[in-house]
Amino acid sequence: MEIRGPVLLPARREDVEFETVDGLTLVGELALPENRAPVATLVTLHPLPTAGGFMDSHILRKAAGRLPALADLAVLRFNTRGTTSPRGTSDGAFDGGAAEVFDVAAAVDFVRERGLPRPWLVGWSFGTELALKYGRDHDIEGVILLSPPLHRASADEVAAWAGDPRRVIVLVPEFDDYLRPDEARERFASIPHAQLIAVDGGKHLWVGENQTRRVLTEIVAAVNPDALPLPLQWDEPAED
Repeated sequence: MEIRGPVLLPARREDVEFETVDGLTLVGELALPENRAPVATLVTLHPLPTAGGFMDSHILRKAAGRLPALADLAVLRFNTRGTTSPRGTSDGAFDGGAAEVFDVAAAVDFVRERGLPRPWLVGWSFGTELALKYGRDHDIEGVILLSPPLHRASADEVAAWAGDPRRVIVLVPEFDDYLRPDEARERFASIPHAQLIAVDGGKHLWVGENQTRRVLTEIVAAVNPDALPLPLQWDEPAED
């Protein structure tokens, strides 16, 4: 079977809930390798909910569908406050990235309480703003930023990562709607150790299997490079 589209490879999948310090319940899913302990953990932060972003946004859904089996990664997806998906609706209301500071903290606390190893924040679009603004406050190995628009993260918040030893991986599509590679190089120049990867032919939404595979490969290259190259075929049963 070719690995593409919405295929679900074997994993232990669990519907989860966790609480924020301001009293909200957030809903999500934790996907773990089926028969092994994970080697690292992806805490995913979805695109803008007011523009249709949620925990099932396709790159995050495909990361959870594939990477526990292909790369021994745990993948936590969740809806930020006020966001709805088939999994359910998280309490509260969208706050433009302000009160979402508590959502990021609750997700990282959940990972710590579960004893999951080596957490990384993986943000996409709006999720990159949350990773940049709040990731430094938490015990994570680094951040992976997919299509960062840099609308809400200030220049000072970006530059604050310059003195931080943790890794900053930035994937910028060639044809992004908001921030293209040349401007991204200027705006991330304040973080000397940031690794900026310009993706030829890429667009903000990473549509298409080639773009999906490129994004998932770069995530694994940062977090568990021993799992590369990611296979394109799966010879065992997949989930329904």
